[in-house]
Amino acid sequence: MISVVSQPLTLAGGWMALRDLLLLTVGRKFVGFMNLLNQGARMRRYQIFLFVSLGLVGLGRLVYQEKLSFRLVASPQTGGASLSQKEIVEELKKASTGNVADAVDEATGHRGFMTHDMKPIFRAKIVGPAATAALRPVLKTDKREYPNYALQILDEATPGSVLVYVLEDGLETAGIGNLMSTAAKVRGLAGAVIDGGARDIDEIEEIGFPVFSRSVTPATSVGRYVSVAKQVPVTCAGVLVRPGDYIVGDWTGVAVVPADKIAEVVDLLRKYDEKESKMIPIIRETKSMLKALEKYNRY
Repeated sequence: MISVVSQPLTLAGGWMALRDLLLLTVGRKFVGFMNLLNQGARMRRYQIFLFVSLGLVGLGRLVYQEKLSFRLVASPQTGGASLSQKEIVEELKKASTGNVADAVDEATGHRGFMTHDMKPIFRAKIVGPAATAALRPVLKTDKREYPNYALQILDEATPGSVLVYVLEDGLETAGIGNLMSTAAKVRGLAGAVIDGGARDIDEIEEIGFPVFSRSVTPATSVGRYVSVAKQVPVTCAGVLVRPGDYIVGDWTGVAVVPADKIAEVVDLLRKYDEKESKMIPIIRETKSMLKALEKYNRY
């Protein structure tokens, strides 16, 4: 089942809540000032209040989203520094998905890795912000026209993004193939993660576009699935993925880093790397992991 869920309360969520509150407030006042139609001055004041309020809310959300797209404020451990998207990608590329999953566990208190059957078509590593789409089954007799959100997001996603497609009960249906992989490759996308199947495996490997999927199947999604949403939070292979969350995938599996926890996760990854680099020589010398843990407690 596709899960489209609400996000935790963040600054963006706060703006949305403020917008809804303003709309509710204005809606109530609208009933009152309809009885004052003959008092033009008061009506004009309400109109000004409406447009200015909604304008400020929209501007605030736009500014926040633009800042989030390019700069993410680091956690206190980094001394107040900020990380650009390029710096985030570089840091995450250096880490294994195992360490990323551990860091997400520690930073959030909940699981940050996808189910064991989410595997790459060929050996590759991907890192990038998620661009999501949700799809559901449809009967072949259903001739209605549906928006193709999956292809829309393929065209709209910024270079470096990772496509995340969730097909409801879709293990027997391919959510991506040769043509979509070609389009994604030439658009500069970092990869695709499909909660469902993939096909045209030989061609995808030849193209060199990294695809992770839960199954491989020759079945097309055309006539079997329709896309119902784009750029919404989805549950992909057991993990919440929101647009802009960072996807990290390699031969081991796929981990998801919430966008609002990026800085904290990067801090933890640096600490893990420092400890492990000191533990390995001790393990080799003493042939004991316990002795290494006594000195550098990694866990």
